Amino acid sequence: MRNGLRNGTLAFPLPRCLYRWVTSNVLYDDGKIVLDHEGVTLRRYYFPLGTSKRIWYGQIQQVRTQPMGWLTGKGRGWGSAHPGYWLPLDVSRPRKSTLIVLEVGGHVKPSFSPDDPEEVLQILRQRTDAEGAS
Repeated sequence: MRNGLRNGTLAFPLPRCLYRWVTSNVLYDDGKIVLDHEGVTLRRYYFPLGTSKRIWYGQIQQVRTQPMGWLTGKGRGWGSAHPGYWLPLDVSRPRKSTLIVLEVGGHVKPSFSPDDPEEVLQILRQRTDAEGAS
């Protein structure tokens, strides 16, 4: 737990007086992916419970984008057919065309398809020293 966060969600009830401060920390939020001043939260990441995954910007070594086709992620709602990638639950993924892959040093690369990939890439470029943030 860091800064009161556990798996990207608050570990305790948030007092009303702090709600505006915490939500003003958010740079991007499409309901599935949240980027704030400290890192990325992938909602509904872990199967089958649907808990979130938190990735601090300092953990990100490389950011890649790749086009999504029906065999390369577009047809996958949750998880992955490829053992090196894992995608959080996103029922709107079939309508998207860009996959963002984060290299964080493990065997499995967290990958996601934001509603606005250009905005997400811009934030990742500003917040990380990752190679290939394009």
